[in-house]
Order: sequence, then structure tokens, then C-alpha cells
Amino acid sequence: MSTVGWIGLGKLGAVCALTLAKHGGHRVIGYDPSPRPAQILRGEVPPPQEEGIEALLPGADLTLASSPAQVVATADDVVFVAVQTPHSPAYGGETPMPQEPQDFEYQYLVQAVRDLCRAAAEQAKPITIAVISTCLPGTMNRLIRPLLNEFTTLVYNPAFIAMGTTIADCLKPEFVLIGADDRRNAQPVLDIHATVHDRPAQIMSIESAELTKVAYNVAVSTKIVVANAIMEICHKTGADCDAVTDALAAATDRVVSAKYMRGGMGDGGHCHPRDLIAMSWLAQRLDLSTDVLGYMVRAREAQSSWLADLVQQWGEQTGFDIMILGKAYKPGSDLTGGSPALLLAHQLRQRGLKLEHWDPHVDTGGAFAPDRPGVFVIATRHDEFPDYRFPSGSVVIDPHGYMPDQPGVTTTRVGRKG
Repeated sequence: MSTVGWIGLGKLGAVCALTLAKHGGHRVIGYDPSPRPAQILRGEVPPPQEEGIEALLPGADLTLASSPAQVVATADDVVFVAVQTPHSPAYGGETPMPQEPQDFEYQYLVQAVRDLCRAAAEQAKPITIAVISTCLPGTMNRLIRPLLNEFTTLVYNPAFIAMGTTIADCLKPEFVLIGADDRRNAQPVLDIHATVHDRPAQIMSIESAELTKVAYNVAVSTKIVVANAIMEICHKTGADCDAVTDALAAATDRVVSAKYMRGGMGDGGHCHPRDLIAMSWLAQRLDLSTDVLGYMVRAREAQSSWLADLVQQWGEQTGFDIMILGKAYKPGSDLTGGSPALLLAHQLRQRGLKLEHWDPHVDTGGAFAPDRPGVFVIATRHDEFPDYRFPSGSVVIDPHGYMPDQPGVTTTRVGRKG
């Protein structure tokens, strides 16, 4: 059993560290300036909403350190850094993107690595610093490499996880991505990964790994924008969105896989669409011939605006109040970062429309019990919503195409027949 260091125990870091301790058989020594990780371990506050998290907490060998220096002193040779690289709230995707895109904010990452490098030098202890945090290509060279010293080796090892399924994604990733100056530098990190899964590793330069991480998220966003463009065309021409995307999803040799290839709401999450926004900033900084990535962000917003048009039309036609059901971007969760449901609500309010917005997983107390007909927009594909009963005369707008018919209720499955 080895002792692995971990800096950053937020929604991603805490779950990954617990998974490594429980399934990898490691002792994990972690640090986070927030009191929340300790409160979670003591059972004082609930853990992140993740499938299987309850099984990780009892007996997990995760010890909290009082400082990064204690992490360096206790860990064998590898310290993972999973601190946030946030955007300001205006760039999260819950509202339209400001006119000028921005890079991520790296102050927390820089401070964490600086603390580790200082501690390694003071203790004269060699360590490998494995950065997990999402960065644009060139960030390690520009901000992190100057902090290194003779006792520190840098590896870039971003995670490919989705909030809500972090544990499963850690245990069975599509692949392991490692950026390293020398393949030998990657070995201590690969040895740790090998204790929890046998997935293949892609080893490349640090700059290439930085780009691969954000390009992966961009590719997912692209699929969603394309699928929603198809949905809009289908709604206007009488074609069936699901029939078209199912056919495309079958073309796995040359076109797509089935994942994300479905008309619905826009992409969301703490990586989507913020990575697109940051990559748009990079495209402008590098003076690329075209900012196709910024276009993808604007396409996401325009598609949401088109859906807002549809909602507004039904509201004006019926005179009914509007209620959006769902705030989360992920079904069955309370995750709202970058949520397209929040973007839609924002766009409708910007038009001066009054609306209610409710999510059974986000809002505490109360229940869905409307006493009059309305225009109900299914913004999140929660399992509960098909069982809801809407007052007779209501209109249900369903971008996902999964709501059943109800007597006396007009159900509009966007871009779908029937």
C-alpha cells in the first residue's frame, strides 16, 4: 500500500481521492482549505451527489492534512492537484456569453503548486506533481513550470469524468491521458492508475495533453450543437429528430457514436460550455483564421433562444403562465453548473416574461401541484417528470421527446412526430 498525496478536495477531487483510497488500496493524505471535506467525512454535511458515494465513505483511508507541506511530508512520491480553475459566473454557461471570452482563472492552481514546490525544497524531498485541473494549452509552461525546482517533477493528468458518475468514470475511464516531458516521469502516476483499472494510457507532451483535454470537451459540445440543429430543422420540416440521429448514431465507422447524439437541451456542466468559451479566447489570442469554437458557444445560445421563441409563442397563444421544470443539467441530479435550463430561464426573463422555475432535485420543500393550466417546459430529463399530471388544457413542451400523452394536454415533442 502506498501513500498518495492529494490537493483539492472539492466535488471532483474528494470523490476521486475516495475512489483511489477504497478501490486502489492506497492511503490518501489530502488537503483543502475549505472545512467542507472534514465535515463530509464526519457526516455533518452530505457528500457530493454521486452514484455510489455512500459505499466509499465508511472506512475510506483518506486523512486530512493541515497544510500542503504535511501532504508532501507524508506522501510517498506522487501528489495529485485537483484544484479548481474557474471562470467568473458570467462565463459558466447559465447566461449568454459576454462579448469578450476569457481564459480560465489559474490563481488557485498556481498557489497550490507553489506551496508544494516550496515544501519539497524545504524538505529536500523529490515528488511528482500530477496536475488534474483543466487548463488551456501552454498554461503549464507559462504559469506552472517556472515554479518547479530540483525536487519537483511535473506531469499533467486530467480526468475525463462527468459529475454524477465520477466513481464509475474513475474506475473505468475511456483512457488515461498523461502529459510528461519524459515518459519515465509518467510511470509513478501510471502505477497508481493501474491499481484501479487496466485502461490504456495516452502519453504525450504536456502541451498536447492540455489541448487533448479541452478538445475532448469541445468535441462533445459540437455533437450536441449538431444534434440540436437537426432537431430544429425537423421541427420546421416535419422530419423526425430521433429517426435522423439514430441513423447517424449507427454510422460508427465514419460519423459518430451514439453518445450525445440526441436532440434536446444544450450542453451543460462545469466543463461544458466553459471550455468552449476559454478556447474561443485562445483562438482570438492566437489570431486563428476563424473562431469556430466561439461560434459553437453562440450556436448553443442561439438554439436556446429559438427554444425560448417556441415557449414564448405558446405562452402568448394560450395566455397561460410559464413554468420550467428542471434546473439541473444532468438527469437525477442537483448539478446546475453551466445548465442550459438556467440559460433558457434567463433568456425568457430577459424578454420580460414571468415564469416559475422548479426542480425536485434542486429545490427543497414543496411538490409539483399546479392548480391551473400552464405552459410547462421540460428542461431536464428527470425520471419523475413523465409521471407528473398536468391540469387539463396545459401545454407541455418537451425537447427530449420522452413525455407521454395525457388527456386534455397538448404535448409538443420538439422536432419529433406524434
